[in-house]
Amino acid sequence: MMKLENMARVLASDTVAQRLIQFWEYDEGTLKLYRASSNFVYAFERNQVPYFLRFSFEQEKTIEQLKAELEYMQYLHLNGYPTVTPIQSISGELIETLMTPDGKYFAVAFSAAKGINLNSDTITEKQVEEWGKSLGSLHCLAKKFEPESERRKNWLDTVQFMESVFQKHPTELVALEELNRVTTWLQSIPTGNDVYGLIHYDFQLDNIFFEENRDHSFNVIDFDDAMYHWYALDIVTALDDFMEGDNPHSKLLIQSFLNGYRSKMILENDVVAQFAYYQRYANLFKFAKLLRSLNYQEINDTPPWFDSLKEKLVRVADELRKTFQKSW
Repeated sequence: MMKLENMARVLASDTVAQRLIQFWEYDEGTLKLYRASSNFVYAFERNQVPYFLRFSFEQEKTIEQLKAELEYMQYLHLNGYPTVTPIQSISGELIETLMTPDGKYFAVAFSAAKGINLNSDTITEKQVEEWGKSLGSLHCLAKKFEPESERRKNWLDTVQFMESVFQKHPTELVALEELNRVTTWLQSIPTGNDVYGLIHYDFQLDNIFFEENRDHSFNVIDFDDAMYHWYALDIVTALDDFMEGDNPHSKLLIQSFLNGYRSKMILENDVVAQFAYYQRYANLFKFAKLLRSLNYQEINDTPPWFDSLKEKLVRVADELRKTFQKSW
């Protein structure tokens, strides 16, 4: 989640998006806002074919991390993994930069994913198994990936990020204590090639598109959060909607996912037993990003959606804060 002040400023008009789309060929009048969260994403068409423009403010993302993301996606594409591909601009670049009085924006354009999003309420056991298999295949390729230049951030970078956020919120003592516990635990577990590597970190249903007629495969988008971490974290964050509570059907779907994953990757039972600890890391990282997003300068003339979004983020942060008090 980006800072709310950055979101409000850019979404006040389509000026930045309209200037950035000029770097690519596109059909006039087709540029439309798709979503805004950690990035701004706009849909557009070129020769009536759908594409997506994604951009971010320099305070939110670095161009080095963006280059590392694109290199990984190109590696996956070259190795037959079904993911969207970055599209060259008119000048032949994959990344374009726009200077404004507020600072720099970095933009990329991607092909649109084929297939449909599945719903967590209606997804079948077979589809969940294929979902797990897709993540297992991704991790198999991640094990062999060696970047030629920039590397994606790692878990220690996220710890430093969380520390910097909590230092600006000295009343969040419970979160800081949780960070110390999580860090100590992560430092104690193995980092071998079979358990640790480059993960997607947002392999949820809204970032994968199911193609039933193509061997039940998934097309994957949004590698923007990719980092070096434990593969188990990718499983836990993917299955977040099914982890809470003691629902027998959810447990059945989780097992189907793990069966699919294990058809491609080794997953020891002792790692599965540690899923709750990975969940605590994910909750804490999400909480830190929410705090950062909510720490904004005063905004004049806030848009209609601003207050409701702020209330939602505060509510989620409050719920996450409660999880830090649970015993280990």
